[in-house]
Parts: sequence; C-alpha cells; structure tokens
Amino acid sequence: MAEASFKDIPELFEHSVRRIGIFDEYCSNSVNYSATFRELGPPDLCHVVKSTGRSGQRDLGSYHYISGVDASSSASLAAYINSLTYAIEDNSAWFSKGSSWKVKNGCYCCFNAFSRVDIRVDVKIPGGVNAYAIDLRGERHEATQELWQETYVSALLRSILYSDDPNYWLDAYRKLDPITRWQVGSDPEIQVATVVSNHLTAGIMKYFGDSGRYQPAANLFEKISTREPEVASLLARSYIGMNEEVKAVQIMTSSIRQTPSSYTLLHAQCDLLRSKGKNDWAVKLARQAVNCAPSEFVTWEKLTECWIDLGEFESALLTLNSCPMFTFNGRDVHRNLTPARVHLPFARPIGEILPERVKTEDDEADPALLRLPAPGLRGTWARAYALLTRLVSQIGWDELLKTRSCVFVMEEEYRMQKAHGDISAVANGAGKAIHEDGTVRDSMISSDSATLGDQGVDDDNASTRGMVSPHSPRKSGSLDVSPGAFANGSTVSIASSITKVGLGLDSNGGASLTTTIPTIRISTESDRDFDEDGNATDASPKGKDVNGDAPKATTNGFDNSRDVSELGLEKPAQAAAGTEEGGLGDDKDKESLHESPLLSTQTQSGSESFSFSNKRLCERWLDNLFMVLYEDLRVWTIFRAEVAHFKTQHVAYRKTGLEWEILGDLGMRLHHKEEAKEAYQRCLDTPRYSQKPWAKLMDMYAEEGDIQRCIQTAIRVAAYQWADYTEMTYPTQIARAFFKLGQLHGHAKISYTLMSMGLPDSILKIMDSYLQYGKTFKVEGYDF
Repeated sequence: MAEASFKDIPELFEHSVRRIGIFDEYCSNSVNYSATFRELGPPDLCHVVKSTGRSGQRDLGSYHYISGVDASSSASLAAYINSLTYAIEDNSAWFSKGSSWKVKNGCYCCFNAFSRVDIRVDVKIPGGVNAYAIDLRGERHEATQELWQETYVSALLRSILYSDDPNYWLDAYRKLDPITRWQVGSDPEIQVATVVSNHLTAGIMKYFGDSGRYQPAANLFEKISTREPEVASLLARSYIGMNEEVKAVQIMTSSIRQTPSSYTLLHAQCDLLRSKGKNDWAVKLARQAVNCAPSEFVTWEKLTECWIDLGEFESALLTLNSCPMFTFNGRDVHRNLTPARVHLPFARPIGEILPERVKTEDDEADPALLRLPAPGLRGTWARAYALLTRLVSQIGWDELLKTRSCVFVMEEEYRMQKAHGDISAVANGAGKAIHEDGTVRDSMISSDSATLGDQGVDDDNASTRGMVSPHSPRKSGSLDVSPGAFANGSTVSIASSITKVGLGLDSNGGASLTTTIPTIRISTESDRDFDEDGNATDASPKGKDVNGDAPKATTNGFDNSRDVSELGLEKPAQAAAGTEEGGLGDDKDKESLHESPLLSTQTQSGSESFSFSNKRLCERWLDNLFMVLYEDLRVWTIFRAEVAHFKTQHVAYRKTGLEWEILGDLGMRLHHKEEAKEAYQRCLDTPRYSQKPWAKLMDMYAEEGDIQRCIQTAIRVAAYQWADYTEMTYPTQIARAFFKLGQLHGHAKISYTLMSMGLPDSILKIMDSYLQYGKTFKVEGYDF
C-alpha cells in the first residue's frame, strides 16, 4: 500500500473506513470529545479518504495532526485538503499512467477555544465544501464570521505556543509556518483581552518578543489600553523591549493611578527596578502585588525572587512556603487511537546527517539517574523548584539547611517541645499558648492529660499554632534541649520507632538524645558495618581492582556506594507537618498561614532559651521539594567527585549518551552551566538520536555570541526538526538563536558564515529561510 501514502506527510492509517472515519471515535454519540478540552485545545486534525475508483478495491482512511494552517475561512482549510491530492506517493514507472490512488474526500477539524465549539470543513473531490460547527453537546450550528475569527486566533495561538514545547509530542504531527506575511495586528478587534494574563496575550508577547519586534505589539496594546487600562502593563513591557524606558515609565506612572491594584503593572515596574539594581525598591512593589493578588502564584514567586536578589534568604524561604500551588493542566491532546499502520516518511536530504533512529546501548542509563524526580515536575511545582535551586546555588546546601531550620519547625523539634511541655504541664498544671490573634493566655491542663495533642486541649494544638514552652526550672533527668542541638537542620531522635519508619534514621532506641547525622547511602545495597565508635568498616573482603582502587558497587559505571556525607552533603531532616498526634499527617490537618510571612514573636519573661514561637510550619509540598533537591545534589556531588577521581587517575570517564544528557539537564537545573555544557558536549560524541543536547548547546552558544558553533549546532537542530515534520521557520529555537546572534553580528555575517561552510543546497536553503524571515519582518540586524 505504499502507493496510497503521502510522499512527505506523516499519516496514521485506520483499520476500516466509516462515514467520517476517525471522527466516529473523535465525537462519540453520548459525550462530545471536545468537552474534555480545558485550555486552547489540541492541534488541528485532518482526515482523508483515498480511493482507486475500482470496484472491489476498498477505500483507505488516514489522518494526521497539523498546526499553522490558515483557519480564517472554510476556503483556506479546503485548499489545504486539496493540496494533499498532489502529495500522494508516485512510485509508477515512466510508461504507466501514474498513481492510481486519489483523495476522494476529507474533513478538517479545528477547535475554537473561545466559543468552545469544533469547526469542521467537509470536502468532497470533486464536489463541494460544507462548513459547520459542533458544540459541546454534539449539536450542529452554522459557522458564522465571528466563529471563524475566533477559530483563526485559536489556531494561531496553538501554532505559536505549541511550537517549541519539548513536553508536547504527538505522532504524525506536522507543523507549518503560522504567519507567512504581514497580517498580525491589522484586525485588533479579535485580540481585545478582558484580563492581561491569558493565552492570547501570551501568544502575542511570545511571537513578537522572540524576535525583538515589539513595535507592532506596542501599536496593538496602545489601542486596546484606551478601553482596558490594565493592558498598560503589556504596553510598558513592549516599550521597554524597544529600549524606550522613559516612555514606559510615563505610561506606568499614569496607569498606576487608574488601576492601583493591578499586580501585572506592579510587576512591570518591579522588573524594571530589578534590571537597574534597585532591589530594595523592587521588594516594596512585589509586596504590594502580593496584597493585590494573594491567591496568584506569580505574585509570591516575584516576591521570592526579589528577596533572593536582596540577599534576604530567610524571607525568601518563608515567601516561597506561602506560594499557592495549583493542579497542573497540561496541553490538550487528541485521544490516542491505535492505527492500523503508521506512515512516517524520512526521505529528506537534510535527514542524512542524522544518526540512525534505532535504540542502542546509548539509550540506556543507570537507574539512579532515571529515577530522579525533578524532571517530572510541572507547572507551579517546577517553578517553585527553580526558586529553590536558585537559593542553593547562591548560599550552598549547608547554609540552606540552616536557614530552613531557623524559619521552620522541624519534626523532631516539635516532638521534643511536645514532650518537654508535657512533662512541665504535668509538673505545674499550667502553661501558655499563642492564639491565632497573637494573644498569649494561660492554658489550664488537667493532670490526667497524657499528651499535648489531647482532643480536649484546643489551646495547645501545636500543629496549627506557634508554641511557647512554659516557664519551669529544669530538673534532674529532664531533656536538655538548646538551639545548638538543631544546628544545620539536625534532628533529635526521641521516638525511635516513628523516626525509623518516617525518616529512615538510625537510633539506639534509648531515652538519651542524639544530634548526630546518619550516614546517607545511595542505595541499600551499599550498606556498611560500623564499629563501636561509629566509624565505617568495609564488610567486603579487602582487595584491589585493576586500577589499584578498592572495589565499588557500580552500575553502568555509576558509583552506587559513594557516601555523600563524606563529600559534605547532608540529608535534610523532616520539617513538622502538624497533626494532632504530633506526627506526619494530611495537609488538611495543617493550617495555611499565607496571610503573614512570620508568626508574631512573643517574649515571655523567664521563659527558657528554646522556643519556636517565631517559626512557621513548612508546607508539605515544600518539604517534598527539599527531598527532590537533595536527590539532585546527591547525584551531582557523586558525579563531580567521580570526574575528579578519574582525572587524577588519568583514566577515561565513560557514560552512555542518555546518561550524559541527564547529567547535562541536572547541571542546568542546579545552575552549573559550564559543567552542563561539558556533559552535553560529551553526549554529542555518542551515536544517540536526540535533539536535546544540540538544542541546549545552540542556546548556550547564542548567549555567548559564538557564531560559528551556534550555526553548526543549529544545522543539526534543523535536521531533527525537519525529520519530525516541523517545517515552520518561526517561532522556533533556531530563529531565536539566529536573531540573538543578529543583534550582535548582523544577519549578513551569519549569511556569509553559512555560505563559507559549503553546505548542500537543500540544507543551505532551510538555514537561509530563518534569515529571510528576519528580512521580511525587519528583525533587528537584518540591514547589517
């Protein structure tokens, strides 16, 4: 059936052809599939039926996903289906009559994200064109001009925002240029936003911002700002991008008087102040933005960034703890159906420079690297983790643990304070507690109360309130608790069984306290024996390997027995999660304290030195992120130690291509750019089919202004993109890299460099298309 395939277009063939083929599955009789789309909707879907016209020969149905097609009218969508009639594979000889397969009919489906309807165009060849809309209930409506305008903007936004998302992948997904001529901004009525933060404004800023062409965006936002004053924040950002900061300041000054509670406008001012080094002023604006929109993650995120810039790391950690986290909603995708056959042609000349797309040993990696949880973070969790890694990159892991133990109530702190208060309450029968309104009152506790977590003692519910230890003299045999006992995030082992299960710490099970940090191992298979002094002893037989080193438990060259405590990496102790029993519990058992960055500090005359009345409860998600960060730092520390060891031994350090790629991503997450670059470069030495290391290096070389290396990596990235049917020029990573180089060197130098490389005509034509886009739309640097 090769003759029934398109020559350069991916396809998914159906098992059988029905009335409308794939749309029988796409829109069921009971529930419309479009109702499951939450955001912009999935890419467009094009379904065609091919026939030979002979009796006894059954028709074939196939479909593919596509973005970038002009969806402004039924004529443009019908024209795309008609263009497929000339794309059928022609394998006939010169004396034959040509291909016998023809496109009989087709249906193009495009989701309208504004009216939440599905626009469909049925095309019969030869025949007519029928356009209609299907709502969420499956009812058919007429496709009006207003619906076509909304559909065009929806398709345009999807093609722009989905263009370079590495986490969004579909089989047989074809990407075309969404805009090939100057037309965006000519009809501003369809681009009026009711709020500033939405897909429409994000698409506009991405499209114009990636190429530095802020003038059209400024013209558009200036017209809209007369009716929507809040859009002035986007207008100010556009002028800042045009290097007209004075005009931007004037716009923000006048607009803030009209909309003083606009957090987007406050953020625009905040970013401008941060770029000028006025971090103390920026913090004030960021705090005001939090007051204006306390339920938005971006306001707390901006305030955290400002605290980090200012060097107030305790305030940064407290603010990060207050961030509201939202459930991640990914991109809308089509339902995954099992096709009868998949046709993914790979016959382009540019694909010849790529390695074979087969799985090799370089696609395998050590389980310790594959199990890292950080790459799976999405949405607000990923952005919060980025703030946490920025913190650790500036102050270090040890200092971060100290800061964490200073501002948050640790699990063992809470247990010790609870036990100490229990003893004192039994002895004195009274204590004090801080209430939510900040007042401190006596709390009478009956002598038969066994614990502070009693259901009847609401005042001493330490899971939701700060807690002050009652004034009582220390007696012989009482627990000796001092602030120094919790330095560096150390934990106190008082409940042996609970601690062993919850935290995995070692304990002797006695009543005595220990402040030692347990030895952290990468895997349980590398356990060691310890002598009476706590020193590690090798339980395995003594011996040497061929390099003269002690034997190690390794998997694919990765040392799984390395003791990270020897390398200065300490495992974080668990923060108190707050339940009535004093242990770890559900989030609903813990009160969210977003309204104040710090609990009121109450000073009690004659109180003991140890108290955490000025501490906060750490959110469960942030406590989990600390463990995610520890896993990243643990693997990274071992990796760098192994590299240093192999260098001193003058032995080659080898890993698979996938392992180098994972380590490069890990270095980027932890802000070790040079080490990450080295890992990506080592990944290129392996015959692994992967676009990521080339794309990462291309962005790095573009930032450095290295025109020669940037172009060399861009050629490979273009080959990978065209092999995956990404035939669009902009917005893409290559276009952003070229335009960034163009601002420094000019497009003429890039063009001459390309010609000097002696590239084949097919590859040179593709690379030159990015410069032609810059010339057409007058991107900065096109004229020199």
